[in-house]
Amino acid sequence: MDLITLSVIILFIPLLGFVLTLFTGMNFKWAFLIENVLIVLGFILSVVLLYNKLSGYLDTDIVSEFNWINLGIIPFFGEIIIKLGIKLDNVAVIMNFTVFLISMVVHLFSIDYMKGDKRYSRYFAYLGLFTFSMTGIVVTNNVLMMYIFWELVGLSSYLLIGFWFEKKSASDAGKKAFIVNRIGDLGMFAGILILFVTYKTFSFQEIFNAVAAGQLPFNSEFWLTITGLLLFCGAIGKSAQFPLHVWLPDAMEGPTPVSALIHAATMVAAGVYFIVRIFPILSGDALLIIAIIGAISAFIPATIALTQNDIKRVLAYSTVSQLGYMIMALGIGAYVFAFFHLITHAFFKACLFLGSGSVIHSMHHEQDIQKMGGLRKKMPITYATFLLATLALSGIPLTSGFLSKDGILAGTLAYTSLTGNWFFTFIGFTVAMLTAFYMFRLVILTFHGEPKNKEKYDHAHESPFFMIMPLVLLSGLSIFIWYTPNPFNADSGWVLSKWVKAPTLSVPESARYPFMVEEQKQESIVKQEEEVTFSHEYTHAMHSAHVPTIFLSGFVAGLGILFAFLFYQWKKLDPNKLAAKVKPLYNLSYNKWYFDEFYNSVFVGGTLAFSNFLRWIDNTIIDGIVNGSATLTRGVSKVSGKFDNGVVDGLVNFTAYFSGFIGLLFRKFQTGKVQTYIVLVIFSLLILLFLFKSF
Repeated sequence: MDLITLSVIILFIPLLGFVLTLFTGMNFKWAFLIENVLIVLGFILSVVLLYNKLSGYLDTDIVSEFNWINLGIIPFFGEIIIKLGIKLDNVAVIMNFTVFLISMVVHLFSIDYMKGDKRYSRYFAYLGLFTFSMTGIVVTNNVLMMYIFWELVGLSSYLLIGFWFEKKSASDAGKKAFIVNRIGDLGMFAGILILFVTYKTFSFQEIFNAVAAGQLPFNSEFWLTITGLLLFCGAIGKSAQFPLHVWLPDAMEGPTPVSALIHAATMVAAGVYFIVRIFPILSGDALLIIAIIGAISAFIPATIALTQNDIKRVLAYSTVSQLGYMIMALGIGAYVFAFFHLITHAFFKACLFLGSGSVIHSMHHEQDIQKMGGLRKKMPITYATFLLATLALSGIPLTSGFLSKDGILAGTLAYTSLTGNWFFTFIGFTVAMLTAFYMFRLVILTFHGEPKNKEKYDHAHESPFFMIMPLVLLSGLSIFIWYTPNPFNADSGWVLSKWVKAPTLSVPESARYPFMVEEQKQESIVKQEEEVTFSHEYTHAMHSAHVPTIFLSGFVAGLGILFAFLFYQWKKLDPNKLAAKVKPLYNLSYNKWYFDEFYNSVFVGGTLAFSNFLRWIDNTIIDGIVNGSATLTRGVSKVSGKFDNGVVDGLVNFTAYFSGFIGLLFRKFQTGKVQTYIVLVIFSLLILLFLFKSF
């Protein structure tokens, strides 16, 4: 079986599970097993696909496509043929493996977590639709097919976030996610239209080749930048970047396994993956704006997570922050480490969300960490796996998060050394410290100390096997050994570095960063004849920044952990007193920087006010004109009616009456007697003779 056929089978396995589970769930008690068995099969096949691609076609991209719609030759546009296809490169097969791994463990975790739900089978069917949608995004070779599956992911997320739609909060969260994502998708769709009008194709590679040949949208580097930013709007929505980040924390209203699926390797990862895909056509200006948006999106949610008490909401803001890390890394040119962090984050963040689900399940759906405490004694396996994933998220050595996050931070230092701009470096290291603080605050309040709710604590217990097994698997993948034999050097001996290379930039040299030049040979940095994308200066700066990054990132992460223990474990510092001293800042963080209030006032309230204004115009002006026209018409009609009845009909009736009178008069002479007619004729002749004689 060739790899393209295998990838198509993998793509449609979750869809088959969705259809079978949905249509048999009403009558078949074990319908949920269909979806679970098929997802496990899909994961096994994704491992086979990964192995065969990397072992047999390491440096070869496998592409297959077919004509989907042939519109023929259109006047003033030319021939239009829309194609769909599959592209299997190293990035795609690695991402496909990640998606199926996370989806599989979420499915297995859900078996016990969702047990007893009245829509049990439907839940698993929705998970299958979600996995199918994300797989389509991963393996496609063109932007149109990606957009189709992009919207399917949006539909799937709406169904799962609002799964418990009986709750108003869940229903509202689903609608909020759907609407906010449509805003970003509108920009993305505009960018896709510009690409198609310019290049008459949706194929990624054909677009890259055309840009490399000097064909730009409207023959302008400016429009190339605008097109890239419009496409990035889709990523802003899907990956919950500033200013469209507000939907993701509310998505916690869905079942906790759904949160793990959305926040780890599917919906939110789609935005980062899309930027990875279109990276070669992003101009330097577009990349700079992308980096700024990523930095803001990393910083603001990290500050919000400091004061949140809902265990899932803390993790949600952490996800937005880490996605900002990835977007920022892509913007400054650390392409490989952005993708590396996407993979490692998928594993340990899924572990954290499922771990929170284990805690919530054990605490009878309690989510407030202020009401927990002491659970490490009751849930030792959940605690150990949660702690390991927390260490990875905090970037502590010997974890995968340390390798990927340090690569990004080294990229910020390299950027600083070449441009003199410290903004991204400051944001990167500051967020690293904040992450370590709020994550260990979460661990300490949840698992350490004394229980705050004695009744629920007494009934707490370790979760069942199907909930524990995914935690053990995912926490194990958070250890460094799976990625490199050297735990302190992600750049040397890193497994993925042999599989993922930064792509050649297609944009004109004048539109690139100073340290991004044409694909060239760098004999001083890499072995002879090896081609790289970035310049000698940037590559050298990344290497030089590696050692300082290790010490600096370790210091800031350790500082964040130390303060977490000082505040919440050892209680040497009082967080309440500190909050009182900086009340405005605390309120800003606790109220999520008032984004929801601002959006409700400006956009929701503004829309309602504008709607009321339009209603007033309709009721007062438009209806006034219509009603006035009706009144005037009635008045004119009344006058016209009276004129018609009195004058016109009067003349007509008079004519009729006069004609009748004349007829009545002459009827007297119509006797029917010949003698009378002769007399009248003679009388008439006499009168005529008399008249003629007179003249």
